Amino acid sequence: MASPVRTLGPVRILGIDPGLNITGYGVLEVSRNTVKVCEAGVVRGRTKQSMAARLAEIHAGVTDVIESLKPEAMALEQLYAHYKHPRTAILMGHARGVICLAAAQVAVPVISYSATQIKKVLTGNGRAPKIQMQQAIRRELQLAEVPEPPDVADALAIALCHYYLKTRRELLEK
Repeated sequence: MASPVRTLGPVRILGIDPGLNITGYGVLEVSRNTVKVCEAGVVRGRTKQSMAARLAEIHAGVTDVIESLKPEAMALEQLYAHYKHPRTAILMGHARGVICLAAAQVAVPVISYSATQIKKVLTGNGRAPKIQMQQAIRRELQLAEVPEPPDVADALAIALCHYYLKTRRELLEK
């Protein structure tokens, strides 16, 4: 018996730039020949709130994005910490944890990329400055302006990196 033929519709990739105060997100919609921004924005934690309250806000915000835009995958920047600032890594780990939880609760796979890998894929330079990355995003996604705030541009860069490294290859193979 032949298996049914599955028609390929658009694929959505959610890119997340995690932060405790501002978490940037960007959703790309990909079809065989096009990539476009479906939606991009930020989830804000209230800085006056406790850590637990901010994490709950991040989780709720990311959950809302996932529920409304239904991505097939979430691309997330890997945690990086400078040895002089280990506390920052610990705090960012909390944000990444609730973001990964939001994806896991609805079985959205999470793929992590290092900052240098994202920069190299988009600019050819693993140490590209922020402005070069923002211009690459503007150009690649054919946007009139650089996405603001920078957290949004970073989230779109993460999603675009995932598209180039994984989704594009899968679409071409089908």
